[in-house]
Amino acid sequence: MYGVEWVVEAHGCHPAQLASMAALEELFSFLISEMDLHPVREATWHQFPGTGGITGLHLLAESHLACHTFPEYGSLCLNVFCCRPRPDCSVDQLLRDKFGAVSIQIRKLERPYADERPIL
Repeated sequence: MYGVEWVVEAHGCHPAQLASMAALEELFSFLISEMDLHPVREATWHQFPGTGGITGLHLLAESHLACHTFPEYGSLCLNVFCCRPRPDCSVDQLLRDKFGAVSIQIRKLERPYADERPIL
């Protein structure tokens, strides 16, 4: 049995969008809808003083969705972990359109959490 984790790094983003809670809430909503994810409660957000970077976490029945923004560097780091295989999502286009990302790296990792042997 395995899950899937996506590690997304977007660079060259507009600093104002990276400091926008509304933009990040839209990103989370897009991912939840496109990937058919199931939140167990509302997302938790923290905006840092000074740079205005934001950290967000959404607990999912499948596991979690998290992001960290760095307006001072124009970057956004996103992590989606699902305990079961999921289809890929076109988040790269949203990151270009909404956040102005110039370069995006998406790594998809299979995350084995069990083998086929029963535990006795």
